[in-house]
Amino acid sequence: MDKPSFKNLPGKYKTAYRHYYTGQNLLSVRIASVIFLTLNVIIRAMYFIFPLSLTKAENFPEFNVANWVFIVSGVLYYLLSNILIENFEKNKKSSAIMSFFVFSFALYLMSCGMYSSFIATSDPRNALTLYLIALIVVSILFVFEYFETIILMVAAEMLFTSLLIHSHAFDTEMLYNQLISFILLCGFYLISRYFFTYKANYYLQLIEIREKNLEIERGSEFKSQLLGLVAHDLRNPIAAVESIAMMMEMDEINEDTQENLDMMKASCVKARSIIDELLEAARNENTLEFVTKRTELNKFLIDIANLWKIQKDTKNIELISRAMPAYAMINLEKFQRVLDNLIGNALKFSKPNAKVDITLGKNNRHVIIEVRDRGIGIPKEKLSIIFDPFTKAGRPGLNGEQSTGLGLSIVKQIVDKHKGKIEVESKEGEGSTFRILLPEVES
Repeated sequence: MDKPSFKNLPGKYKTAYRHYYTGQNLLSVRIASVIFLTLNVIIRAMYFIFPLSLTKAENFPEFNVANWVFIVSGVLYYLLSNILIENFEKNKKSSAIMSFFVFSFALYLMSCGMYSSFIATSDPRNALTLYLIALIVVSILFVFEYFETIILMVAAEMLFTSLLIHSHAFDTEMLYNQLISFILLCGFYLISRYFFTYKANYYLQLIEIREKNLEIERGSEFKSQLLGLVAHDLRNPIAAVESIAMMMEMDEINEDTQENLDMMKASCVKARSIIDELLEAARNENTLEFVTKRTELNKFLIDIANLWKIQKDTKNIELISRAMPAYAMINLEKFQRVLDNLIGNALKFSKPNAKVDITLGKNNRHVIIEVRDRGIGIPKEKLSIIFDPFTKAGRPGLNGEQSTGLGLSIVKQIVDKHKGKIEVESKEGEGSTFRILLPEVES
């Protein structure tokens, strides 16, 4: 289906595509009937505005009758298309009645253009514009199967022939007009099949995209479930190793054994930290419930800063507030995870006693939280990928702390769920600043 084709779609997609294009065809009938009706109403209005000039026109009686027929039929096709569209939306399936209705409207448009050409002059070779327009409109707007296109062409040719006979055309005129009609119908056939192929390719691309998206969703769900399962099941053996190390410490042990036990416990802490990040990543992707609470951020940040000072026995974390008060809707547990991760990274990539600033401010619409360090900074080429899960931008800390490449990905997920935005500015050797913008709520 990568070039104009005279064939139908493969059987796997044929029925589904028929349902799809039938719905599109019905919508096209409704739109086309409204446009056709509007044009004829405008012409009818012109009859009333300029009655004398129009009634003196050649073949006015035929134009007059045809105009009324076009108006009535336009209304009928519009009403019937609405009924069939409503039925299609309920069942999502095409029917023979729907296909026949679209076919009849296409033939009707072609006959209208054809008849208008005959009204304009008994020799339609000189006035085929309306007939040509009708053929082009039908071939572009509607999708027909191969056999439907052939039947439509045969029916149109039979109508054209009957109108030629009715107009008492001479043999030579009939021959010329039949030849022109045949050429136009061949052009109609080629255009119709081209647009059939074009729309079929578009439909197949939609199907392929949907299937790929479904595969991605299934893969993502499986990955998250596997992450959660593995991370959860790893807790027990790690806890067992840590318990054994603590029990061994209760006995009298030498310095070498104590050193080994300390290494075991430190490894357990690191492993547990990695497991927590894996579980957090799985939860952030799958959780449906996300409860936020209106929170005054000054107090929230003071509590977090004080907790870090106690845990790390450090005084180099400084909170600077430029907004008093500052309120935002946050999930307390998850947003604390965001700040813990950013502060932890700031300390991990800074020298001992290097200053870390937590700054709170706001602009007209947002509350702004910044975490700034004076550490080693982030290489410029890695700034664009630091928020990707399992990113290659992850690096060991200055004291050898390992990184899973998940921390900042989790931070971004949580900030996004708060309808916020996170930015980073960094320069190697001078430090990094992570900036979070949250929608502000009234005090």
